[in-house]
Amino acid sequence: MASSSFNPRHLAGLFAQAAPAVISIGLLLVAWELYVNHSGIKPTVLPAPSRVLEQAMLNRDALLDNAIPTIRATLIGFACSLSAAFALSMLVDFFQPLRRALFPVFIVSQTLPLVAIAPLVVLWFGFGLTPKIMLVALVTFFPMLVALVQGYEATEVEIGQMLRSMGAGRWRVFWLARLPSALPYFFAGLRISITYAVVGAIFAEYAGAAKGLGIYMLNAKNNFRPDLVLAAVGVSAALTLVLFGLTVLLQHLAMPWERAAGRQTAGKGPHA
Repeated sequence: MASSSFNPRHLAGLFAQAAPAVISIGLLLVAWELYVNHSGIKPTVLPAPSRVLEQAMLNRDALLDNAIPTIRATLIGFACSLSAAFALSMLVDFFQPLRRALFPVFIVSQTLPLVAIAPLVVLWFGFGLTPKIMLVALVTFFPMLVALVQGYEATEVEIGQMLRSMGAGRWRVFWLARLPSALPYFFAGLRISITYAVVGAIFAEYAGAAKGLGIYMLNAKNNFRPDLVLAAVGVSAALTLVLFGLTVLLQHLAMPWERAAGRQTAGKGPHA
């Protein structure tokens, strides 16, 4: 009998895994609320979570209006970064001397402080979408590139030898062996990079933009509205969590053999 696509046990397992994080965040918010309410601290210094939530609901239209440009820059910049990382990882894998030539340049690019480079990129390319895309690509490119290259190198030598003995060329060996072996490494790099993507877009907006969560936070800070700053921070954090969750879902769909292995392990039970 075919197993159902909806597995209540699997769903319960996901909730069980998420429960400690949800409880810890809930306790932190409760402690924050109690501290603000009983310490006498001014809301202009540290607003309570309830006030932040209230102001977020009252200003939801403005938050949404500013979140859309940030989401657009994040997704386009990350797509460009992903494409460039994949293309360059293939070149590096096929032509090893390129690795020695290019990797030092990529490493240097990661040493550049974002807070310093963002105003320069905005100065060079204006206040439009281009500098945001470039900064998102800059901060997300390297982890994916390194993860892919390491994944290619983790391919078992015997698999490549077997495919070549069957007449497979270098490209076919790459497609059938090296790329599948790199997928776990790639998704690890993808999860790291996606958390940087929103930060890169917001930094670009801080440096100069007409709209976006970054400019919204900056204006709220200048107007002494920490509640609105924290509301925008909450929106950016929620956006990052959604993107992170999508990468986990994508890995789940792209690597069905991991699900099969997990089911086999669970089926063996503790007495296997």
